[in-house]
This record gives sequence, structure tokens and C-alpha cells, in this order.
Amino acid sequence: MAVTLADLDLVELGEHVASWGFKPSHAARVLRRFYAGQSWTGAPGHALPDGLLQRLNTDLAGTAATVAQRQQAEDGTTKLLLRLGDGRTVETVLLPDFRPDRAAGCLSSQVGCAMGCDFCATTRTGWERNLTSGEIIEQFLALRREARSVGRALKTVVFMGMGEPMLNLDAVLPAIRRMADNALGGLGWRQITVSTVGIVPGIDALAASGLPVQLAVSLHAPDDVTRARLLPMGRRHAIGEILAAVRRFQESRGRPVIIQYCLLAGVNDSVEQAEQLAALLEPYRVHVNLLRYNATGVGLRGAEYAPASVEVTLRFARILQERGLVVHVRRSRGPDIDAACGQLRYREAAKEAGGNGYLAGAKTTA
Repeated sequence: MAVTLADLDLVELGEHVASWGFKPSHAARVLRRFYAGQSWTGAPGHALPDGLLQRLNTDLAGTAATVAQRQQAEDGTTKLLLRLGDGRTVETVLLPDFRPDRAAGCLSSQVGCAMGCDFCATTRTGWERNLTSGEIIEQFLALRREARSVGRALKTVVFMGMGEPMLNLDAVLPAIRRMADNALGGLGWRQITVSTVGIVPGIDALAASGLPVQLAVSLHAPDDVTRARLLPMGRRHAIGEILAAVRRFQESRGRPVIIQYCLLAGVNDSVEQAEQLAALLEPYRVHVNLLRYNATGVGLRGAEYAPASVEVTLRFARILQERGLVVHVRRSRGPDIDAACGQLRYREAAKEAGGNGYLAGAKTTA
């Protein structure tokens, strides 16, 4: 694939600029305006030498992803389906904040996903490949433009879209550096969260990177048997092993880790399971996000999941709070569009395949 500005950091672009016979210092000006969504021509004090502008336009003017489809829900949630240079597609989502001037973004790290989580639509199309850092940056820039178009500013992002970020850290970490860097994306380190289904080596690698980002772990069950049924990765990393990695990450950062728990009716939402989860997490300094499930139909194993009722959700939260845990109940976003992770891509793939739901070229997962 051709190299674009989204693929390059300051040093890399500086090397390109120098190879063309210009001062490397021009790279900072170019990328600063690129991340701000501004042209580097026609602005006082920002004009570039004509020869450099020509090289940028001919060598690096392409894009790593373009918007193929846009859906907007009544609550303002906007999902973008981006088409990549090789024709594959990936999702990214803009989530309006309760403050009218702010928004959050959800980023994908892979085309498809190999984790096989039974209640997730992404898993139905299997895993195809990792995203490049440039393709991740293109999602960030698309969400930034989308937020500005509705009078908001993109203030936080989370890697919680398609794919498992810990299995693509070679691209995720460089993208984070560019998004957070004050000279480029300017988002700030603590405004970025990396979410994982519990890939222990990945959690340790993220800790070793030294990047002061937030960590979220998708637990979804208080016991290994239930968790392995929902998340096959649970057979590889037991809950105790995952929480040990969480503790190591906390010790390296000094901040709470977020535990994600999606409440599924009759599966992981009982009083006993709430008490079990409370006992499990009590020794840890974590914040628990209780998630409302966006139904996606029948899973890979033939089960069809439904969201826990509001009454059950609040009861579950109360039990955790009574044990001293910090709990946030997250409302479902975009229920009137294909807002659940992988849903829009799966639907479009089914249309392209003549309605049989099969995505050509996708690998199945066990």
C-alpha cells in the first residue's frame, strides 16, 4: 500500500522531506496542520516551498481510508464504515458526550476479529488482518472531522471497536503516540484507553511501553467457566491470571483500571454472580463499567443474547457499590442503527454476498 501522511510521524516525514532536498523542520508544520484538518497552503505564515508542496501532493497526498457509509442515531451516535486501500472495511464510532461541546471516539485495531466472543457481531466475519498505524490515524481524523461538523470536539478515544488491540500493538502504539502528541494530534495520553479481552502478554507489553494511557479489561463474567463460554480467550487466560496482570499495570501507572462487564439476561446478571464479582474485584483498585447490550442476533454457538433489564442492571450495580466498588452504568448508544461493534460491517458484507451473510476472504474462528 502507498505511504500517506497518516502513516508517518515527525521523524519519518522529516526523513522524506530531507530526501527531497528540503529542511526536515518543515515536517512539523505539515503534520500539525494535517492533524488539525487544515490545508498547508493559503494560510499566512504556513506556506511551503513550491517544490515541497509538489512532492507532498504527488508522493504522500493519498489517504489510507475513506468513508464508505455513515449512520447517525437519534441520540447523535454516528457510525462510520471506512473503506481501506485494499477494499476491506472497518468501523469507527463517534459518541456525543453529555456536554454539548464534547464527544468520544471508538477506534478499531483490526479488520475483523479472531477472539470469537459469542455475543459480538465482529466475530462473525472472522479475522482478516491487522490495521496499519495510518489506518488507525485515519479513523481518528474522520471522527475529529465528524465531531467538528456537529459543533463538538473529539476529547477522548478508546480502542474498543473491531479487533483486539493487544494483538496489534506494533501499529496501535505508534498511532497512540501520534494522537496524543501535543505537536500532532494533541489529544493527551490520559484521554486514550486501550481495551482488551484479557491478553495477558499484551497488558504487560502495554505497561512496558511506558505510555501513560488508560487500560480497560472486558471481563463479562465472575468465573472462568461462564467467561470461557462467552469469550473463548478465557480458556487461555484465567481470570486470576488477568487480574494479576491488571495489578502489575496499576503498579506501573498508579491509576485505576476499568473493568468492562456487559450484562446479558440470564447469563451473567444474577445476584450470586454480582456477589461473586464483588468479592473478586474487592482487593483491586478498579472502576467497573456495567454495559447495556446491543442485541446482534444469534451468536456463533447458536445462542441469542438479550440485555439485562434496567431493574436487574441497577440491582447488580447496587450490590457492587455496597462492597465499596466504583460502578458506572453505561447506557446503550445508537440502538436505532447498527451501533454494536461489527454490526454495520457484517450487514454490508451480507448484502455484497447476496444476502447469505458470508464475507468473502474472511477467516472463521473457533
